[in-house]
Amino acid sequence: MYDEILRRLGTIGRDWPAGLVDVLDILLVAYLIYRLLRLVRGTRAWRVLIGVVMFVVALIASDALGLRTLHWILEKATLLGPVALVILFLPELRQAIEGFARIGGLGSRFRTTEGEASAIDEIVNAAFELAETSTGALMVLDEAGQLDDIIATGTSIRGEVSSSLLESIFMTSTPLHDGAIVIRGGTILAAACQLPLSSNPAIQAMYHMRHRAGVGITEQTEAISVIVSEERGLVTVAEEGSIKNVKDKEELRKLLLEKIAKQKSEGGRKPRKDRKQDAHDSDEKAQKEAE
Repeated sequence: MYDEILRRLGTIGRDWPAGLVDVLDILLVAYLIYRLLRLVRGTRAWRVLIGVVMFVVALIASDALGLRTLHWILEKATLLGPVALVILFLPELRQAIEGFARIGGLGSRFRTTEGEASAIDEIVNAAFELAETSTGALMVLDEAGQLDDIIATGTSIRGEVSSSLLESIFMTSTPLHDGAIVIRGGTILAAACQLPLSSNPAIQAMYHMRHRAGVGITEQTEAISVIVSEERGLVTVAEEGSIKNVKDKEELRKLLLEKIAKQKSEGGRKPRKDRKQDAHDSDEKAQKEAE
């Protein structure tokens, strides 16, 4: 494969029409690899991909070192590789196919649709209604479509976002109030979902389990969390591992609209190092506000 790539690169200057096709071919392959890596980054599939790379390294190393038995076992295991990869990456492959289907509508990625704005209004109203009654809530906006594994841990809802439905779900007398709800495209996909907890010590010191879960999912994915504190009746927003208190409905609405629009226009996340720094800075700011 590498020899073929080098051969094509060597022919670029010789015959410009064929060379242009080769350049286009290489760019398309590079773009596909980039999209795949961006799709699985920060998800369970990222760990699976690392495991596949380690498997390939072990296969090559066992052959080079003359470990015949180990090499034979690993070589036989590769026969099931394609099937295993399809099963392991099924959610991510589905998201990739859906992403290609949206290529014709690139313009819609750079603006918030009317339906999304309406859903945000309902989320904002519900958040502050719940805050007034000191009812804890955790709502996760998954516009990037990365939380299929998280959705599978909860109870399927598949209902249109409305403030009345959101408030009903988080009433302490209902069996679905404990956990998070996941919202995508104006639809409540699931309730009582289990989220990964943040390991940030500042988050642990300042907030309780609900906030740690709300921040934790944003450290690993592009999701945005809206958190209502049961103890203090405060509304906070978590994104990219950072957390911010909001004072009123207008501030929350503006914040969510800006973050979703930014998410669509950038099409990616900051490097993990930068996100950790942002989280640290945001934690210090939130601590000062709390004091």
